[in-house]
Amino acid sequence: MNDVVTTPAIVILLGPPGAGKGTQARMLEDRFGLVQLSTGDLLRGAVAAGTPAGLAAKTVMEAGGLVSDEIVLAVLKERLAQPDTAAGVILDGFPRTAGQAAALDVLLAERGQSVTTAISLEVDDADMIGRVAGRFTCAECGEGYHDTNKRTATDGVCDNCGGTAFKRRADDNAETARARLTAYHAETAPLIAHYRKLGVLEPVDAMGSIAGIAAALGKIIERATS
Repeated sequence: MNDVVTTPAIVILLGPPGAGKGTQARMLEDRFGLVQLSTGDLLRGAVAAGTPAGLAAKTVMEAGGLVSDEIVLAVLKERLAQPDTAAGVILDGFPRTAGQAAALDVLLAERGQSVTTAISLEVDDADMIGRVAGRFTCAECGEGYHDTNKRTATDGVCDNCGGTAFKRRADDNAETARARLTAYHAETAPLIAHYRKLGVLEPVDAMGSIAGIAAALGKIIERATS
């Protein structure tokens, strides 16, 4: 049963690749009825639905271009108007820059809303490189695993669906992980400063257990929405 959220939550979830954002977002969805919105999912959904912003995004994407911040914000505005977001949303992957964050603030203000909390999953870089380099997923259902941190109960068999085919991303290696972490820190520093200035930044130690991190995030959401 979902916990009751009395105030619609606008949650920004920050964290480098491998920090567990997807896992934690799904748990927050289940517990609080929030809807996880990643930039890719937003765009694909809008294109599939044929919304005005979706059609604009489709034109750019089919031409091989990068979808502008204005279009992404228009897509987000359309999505926030849908009834399933009544309890709130978790934004994963947007904003990525201080400019996008400022534009998001304006969009939300027009709706009488603001960012409820910006959660920054804090990690140890060296450990994260090991996390990313050891990841693999079930080719059938997409369930995620790790060579040491989350092995399958039975070697070669997915715990979730029983599939026996697994895959690894080509860029899940130590060298690429190190480069991605460096880029992440450079990209996110202005966002951290922005949300700290607004008084909504919540750093969370993301090096503990999945359950422990989920408990910490749950307390933040409860506090921010009560």
